[in-house]
Amino acid sequence: MSEVTPEEIQKQFGKFLMEDEKIERGYKLVRDMIVFTDTRIIFMDRQNVTGKKAAYRSIYFMSIIDVAAETAGFGIDDSEIVITYLTNVHRQGLTEQHAEVKFEFPKSFDFTPLYRFLENIAYQNRLAINQLTRVEY
Repeated sequence: MSEVTPEEIQKQFGKFLMEDEKIERGYKLVRDMIVFTDTRIIFMDRQNVTGKKAAYRSIYFMSIIDVAAETAGFGIDDSEIVITYLTNVHRQGLTEQHAEVKFEFPKSFDFTPLYRFLENIAYQNRLAINQLTRVEY
């Protein structure tokens, strides 16, 4: 995994950005990419052997409700972050529909800043969904 410059991200993802959306950072995996904008996470999954076909998927920050992390163990294990997000449009609907996506990172990558960033988003979303300003214990 390596961080990708905003210029390279703009070249590859610019046509997929919404009006006034700004690229924050991006990471290149072996064939795939994860891009963070000021609004969402965009990930590109290269398809088939040639990698010419790609699937693009977005997770909007406002839909993230939980984040889990697992550190690498001994051997060939990778670290991972699992993001749980709402898939229904109305955040305060009567039925909650959600999905998960898992991102794997090599042992050498320090994913803790990314985890803290995403965890803060999940916490703020939970407060907003429940119409709270802060939870006191």
